[in-house]
Amino acid sequence: HGVSGQQLRVVDFDVRPGVETDMGDGDQWPAIRQQILDAQILVLATPTWMGHMSSVASRVLERLDAELSETDDAGRPSLFGKVALVVVVGNEDGAHKIAADAFQALNDVGFSIPAQANVYWNGEAMHTTDYNDLDTTPEAVAAATRTAAANAVHLAALLAKNYPTPS
Repeated sequence: HGVSGQQLRVVDFDVRPGVETDMGDGDQWPAIRQQILDAQILVLATPTWMGHMSSVASRVLERLDAELSETDDAGRPSLFGKVALVVVVGNEDGAHKIAADAFQALNDVGFSIPAQANVYWNGEAMHTTDYNDLDTTPEAVAAATRTAAANAVHLAALLAKNYPTPS
């Protein structure tokens, strides 16, 4: 689709709890936040833990809460005109609830959510097979990923065209 991206594992950073853009003293969220502000599309990926998103994914949403009071030069929410997708993996149920919770939070802070913006894989409950242990991506997951990517890129292009960043 002519886009590039970067993968960032928030678990590898010191992201402090709180709802400010910078929680001070070693908080590494400000650099992550800047990458989100610079991007047109955010893909939030999380494992399923006991039917819920991981604490790290929850921490990302907690920190994005600060964006409720941040605006751009045109007075729009700082995340206005950006698109979000959600990816969920795990060997238990919960993907739809996780996506619903994440999408509500992401939309609250300004992200637009395209159609079919969630991709998930749930292995057999109570077994030990993880997604990263699969030899190949299941076709249903690959097809959902292609659709989510196409819809995200399309929506991001429309938003960029119709709601350009103020100069």
